[in-house]
Amino acid sequence: MSAKFSITDKFSARTPQKALERANELAAQGEHERAFKLYAIAAEKGVTAAQRELGLYYLRGDVSGFRSAVDAAQWLTKAAEKGDTKSQSELAALYAGGFSAKSADELFSEAKTENTDFKTALKWALLAAEAGNADAQALAGFLYTTGPQDIRDIDRAKHWYSKAAEAGIPQGHLGIGTIRLLEATTDELTFSAVEHIRFAAEADLATGHYYLGLIYEKAIGVHANLGKAASHYEQAAQKGIRDAKFRYGIMLFNGIGVSENRTEGETWLRRAALEGEPEAAALIGELYARGSDGLPPNYAEATSWYKIAADAGHQQSARTLGLLYMTGVGGGAVPRDPDEAAKWLKIAAEKGDNVAQSDLATLLLRKKTNPNITKAPPIQDWFEKAAESGDAIGAYNFAVCLSEGIGVERDDARAAYWFRRAADNIVNAQYRYGRLLAEGKGVQQDLEEARRWLQEAADKNMPEALLDLASLSLQGLGGPKDDDIARQLFERAAAQGNAEAMFALGALYGGGHGIETDREKSLAWYRQAASLKHPRATLMLGRYLRMGIATEQNIEEARSCFNFAAKAGLAEAEAELSSLPPPAEAAE
Repeated sequence: MSAKFSITDKFSARTPQKALERANELAAQGEHERAFKLYAIAAEKGVTAAQRELGLYYLRGDVSGFRSAVDAAQWLTKAAEKGDTKSQSELAALYAGGFSAKSADELFSEAKTENTDFKTALKWALLAAEAGNADAQALAGFLYTTGPQDIRDIDRAKHWYSKAAEAGIPQGHLGIGTIRLLEATTDELTFSAVEHIRFAAEADLATGHYYLGLIYEKAIGVHANLGKAASHYEQAAQKGIRDAKFRYGIMLFNGIGVSENRTEGETWLRRAALEGEPEAAALIGELYARGSDGLPPNYAEATSWYKIAADAGHQQSARTLGLLYMTGVGGGAVPRDPDEAAKWLKIAAEKGDNVAQSDLATLLLRKKTNPNITKAPPIQDWFEKAAESGDAIGAYNFAVCLSEGIGVERDDARAAYWFRRAADNIVNAQYRYGRLLAEGKGVQQDLEEARRWLQEAADKNMPEALLDLASLSLQGLGGPKDDDIARQLFERAAAQGNAEAMFALGALYGGGHGIETDREKSLAWYRQAASLKHPRATLMLGRYLRMGIATEQNIEEARSCFNFAAKAGLAEAEAELSSLPPPAEAAE
């Protein structure tokens, strides 16, 4: 500290009261270093006002190198213990702010911090409030509203907020306005609450601007006015309110209440996201994932934003990350990594996300993860809980766990029970329950009922159900034998690219069934199935080529088909190969 005392300063320093008076004069002139010295001299001699002012100097850091919350608390406590209400109020704010110097506006716009000492803050706030300090009254209301459960008391909060509001304190108006808005049961009460919040906004209180923006956007006690909403959000955002940055960013980006400005809108969204607003981070991630303004998707950048959102508790972002890592996207920008996928799916699943639970179960069932990295979570417990609550997806997934022995002992009877519970809503459950009935697993075999459930799933064009129902129709099990119905079912499955259905159609048209034989159609279906690497269809295609059925004989193409089928493990293909003449080159 380099400021030197003047002659007047030196004379004033001889007595504590003179030192205080001179310090006040210097402080008013902005001579803070000289004032600080004199306040310190008077404070050391026990002058209450000097102790308070010295504490405030330490709190605000008006003198370079002398900012200290601990020293501020020490001097403010000395004055507060003597009944100085301003010191009590400032000390309460210091403890409420987690021992950091916050303005009243900042304090009333932020959630509690880990360092907040609510009980000590409330003790000092009440002493000052009861003595008539309006700032302390507003603070007491705030503490009763936001404190831990053993402190919270809405009735007392309303009492102190009302006192502060009567004294014209903006924070008092804000507090009583927000409480009354939540409690309002009539238009008159809503209008009154809105006016309190308007008072806070007109006093340029940041949170007042934010809430008034919400009021205009949501038409709460006023006619909707998106222009005014945007204006108040902007003012709150400029003052640092995170949620206002998010809402103002959305309005700018989409041109809601203001002229569209996607660049500035994205800037505000980024600011909100980096301050921990999960929806903002998720939205930025989505913008990069889908690409915007003519730019292609940037999955690497999208992933980084989704991670910020997920780390802030955004359930859908965690699930999206799981899906990105499960499949891998962007040509390696986000690599396929089942264990990383499982990590993020688990986070979403633990928050009750049914889709994430199902995807995670699928990963584990297919043994795609490394058990040394990914420890299996209790997915069966999640599904059982969801199932018992009446959730159809949960019932289906729990049935799969019971059927496959995932996390629980395999139990076909219980699996059948839960598949049936889910079957009224879930097509996969209709199919699985139909299969159990057809096979008599976990339930008494009932082919007629099996047909009924497979028909339910087939009506929704499920390929597996179409195949099984066609098979029952071919054999006349659970109902009449009808080859033409079977053909129609196979064709519906084949239209979806199902190779097994294509092979079945090749066999049906090949003869010996209750439809007109058509070897050309048979050949065409075998060829389609073979192109999808269906081993038995490839074997049959080879036979048609070897014998020249519905096509010219082609021994070498037939040989190629038999080789493929043999490598797939079909013993008949080996026999076919041995019956062929040697390849043309070998014969020469």
